Amino acid sequence: MRTFLLPALALAMALAAPAYAVKPDLIVYADYLLTMEPGSPVLQNGAVVIAGDAILAVGEREAIDRQYIAQNTISGQGRVVMPGLINGHTHTSMTLFRGMVDDLDLMTWLNHYVFPMEGRFVTPAFVTTGTRLACWEMIRGGTTTFVDMYFYPDQIAAVVDECGLRAIVAAPHIDYPSPGFKGWDDSFAAARDFVGRWQGKHPRITPAFAPHAPYTVSAEHLQATVEAAAEANALISMHLAEAPAETAYIQEKFSTSPVKHVAGLGLYKQRLIAAHMVQLDDEDIALTAQAGVGAIHNPTSNMKLGAGIAPVSAMLAAGVNVGLGTDGAASNNDLDLWEEVRLAALLHKIAAGDPTALPATKALAMGTRIGAAAIRMEDRIGQLKPGMQADLIQLDISKTQHQPLYDVVSHLVYMLDATDVVTTVVAGKVLMQDRQVLTIDEPGLRREVDAASAKIKAALAERENKS
Repeated sequence: MRTFLLPALALAMALAAPAYAVKPDLIVYADYLLTMEPGSPVLQNGAVVIAGDAILAVGEREAIDRQYIAQNTISGQGRVVMPGLINGHTHTSMTLFRGMVDDLDLMTWLNHYVFPMEGRFVTPAFVTTGTRLACWEMIRGGTTTFVDMYFYPDQIAAVVDECGLRAIVAAPHIDYPSPGFKGWDDSFAAARDFVGRWQGKHPRITPAFAPHAPYTVSAEHLQATVEAAAEANALISMHLAEAPAETAYIQEKFSTSPVKHVAGLGLYKQRLIAAHMVQLDDEDIALTAQAGVGAIHNPTSNMKLGAGIAPVSAMLAAGVNVGLGTDGAASNNDLDLWEEVRLAALLHKIAAGDPTALPATKALAMGTRIGAAAIRMEDRIGQLKPGMQADLIQLDISKTQHQPLYDVVSHLVYMLDATDVVTTVVAGKVLMQDRQVLTIDEPGLRREVDAASAKIKAALAERENKS
């Protein structure tokens, strides 16, 4: 009798075990689950099943537990699970210029402070440290994907690789001398080289071209970017229609708007990510919608630099995919995308004089699903459903300040902040758990930042003494 007991027991356990082709690596649970699929309700007591870098299943906890057993699990008690946030426009290394100078208009800020300090301090080591600080901050705040535009893109890509985030890394090129370059010829050649070396080479890093803006790159050179991007099948990211000074310059020089100017040069025929998009008329909006250009709204930076209020409601109504961005920390002064979600919802209510102008559901979608479409990644990120990349976050709603909770989405938009993010997962890898970033050495990072900022402080003091 005893000889048959163990085999019989093993057989019974095997028959009772879940059957699936792929064994999951991780199950993340939630009291409330937001898939961010259009029209999908908030799911109570939900779970996300992850295998490798992708989502295997999404559903109610009870059903998931009947079907799957994972190597690892993360508790969902008192937590919301949703897709990671998408920062559609930033300059990560500029975190080292955070608070360096404030309360100036865009052109004064750029020409008198940012450009000179970049010329003095921006090196590969500076970019590595600044990007690492930015990535640490974004992981802590629940941002899982960002679109970057800054010098020394290879250093940026290396940090993205090591920290685990997902990024579009856009290599800047400009008509004037810039860190590491004499002008257009060498900066454009370097951008082409960067895109060629990285295109299709890394699952989380997408290279792109970044002509700075229509007021810093000539028409001829913008056309060269279009040709290079078409040849490489690459994205383009650029500043566009950001401020009144830009509009005035383009109108005086080309007798048209910034949008019509770059569209006429062929940029609207490419996969363009246009940052800011503040100074638009109705024709600009229609042209942007027709071309499928992604627009990135940066409410904090736009307000801080006095650039104006982007016509976000009109763009969304016209069918433009409008995502959200922080811009760089030098003009924000943080990389908290939750703040951008909240400000977008509030700013456009007051701009329209209508409390229904941009509801919470739409604002949150701009930070996730719509933001993914704006940067041409809607097939991979921005929603939680089988086959998509496993980019997700957990939010702690158990604290007293989160009580009571009636509507989860509105609560997230109007109440929650970056400090409530407790878990960050990208491509199935846990980057932060219980508020502890696992992929970046925080004490070492603090030492690097202290050393870099000490030099900048000394330069600012020297400048102040001379003035």
